[in-house]
Amino acid sequence: MPDDRLIVALDVPNVVAGLELAARLGDTVSFYKIGLGMLTGGGLALANELKQEQGKRIFLDMKLFDIGATVEAAVRGIAQFDLDFLTVHGDPHVVRAARQGAAGSEMKILAVTILTSLDRDDLDASCIKAGDVAGLVQERAGLAFLAGADGVIASPQEAAMIRALPEAAGKLIVTPGVRPEGAALGDQKRVMTPARAIANGADHVVVGRPIWQADDPRAAAIAILADMQPARH
Repeated sequence: MPDDRLIVALDVPNVVAGLELAARLGDTVSFYKIGLGMLTGGGLALANELKQEQGKRIFLDMKLFDIGATVEAAVRGIAQFDLDFLTVHGDPHVVRAARQGAAGSEMKILAVTILTSLDRDDLDASCIKAGDVAGLVQERAGLAFLAGADGVIASPQEAAMIRALPEAAGKLIVTPGVRPEGAALGDQKRVMTPARAIANGADHVVVGRPIWQADDPRAAAIAILADMQPARH
């Protein structure tokens, strides 16, 4: 049984490239993330193919943000596709609307706290209130849980803080910004190895470029899965 704690980000140009990568990874990987970058390249078609025809789990990373009625309608439409995870921004009004839209489905609503590519300078430029990034992530996570989120997206560096929240009991923590030892950071600024992220309380880690840019993506995925094994609960 594949270890579904590893979610591979299919940040590739189109459906054909996504299916080719999934074929190379084979039964090593059972969970895939499809994001906005794939939306115009047939992302929903790819999600359906992987879910319905190949039995994979699917995380649709749309990071929805809008007025409540629009978010609710969008989530209700997406819920028809029987996918596993969907991201929305962690603002309480967005989370509440998404929860209503997902009612009656098994799809989990995951709230985005603060993007892992951002640091304090970026937050200042966006007029986000003062405070250290980790503290703001924890605060946003707590508010999202209270609004009904099934889980949150957060950097592995904040996973332990979030896991310590009383509101986090029974909730999911999914961490991007995960890199194997020696991997390039890319545009991520708050990173950690897969094993450390799991040990810090993450339920799933999301890995993209270190796998799909590898000469042998399957071997790269196997190495990451091996790194995670000592941390299995």
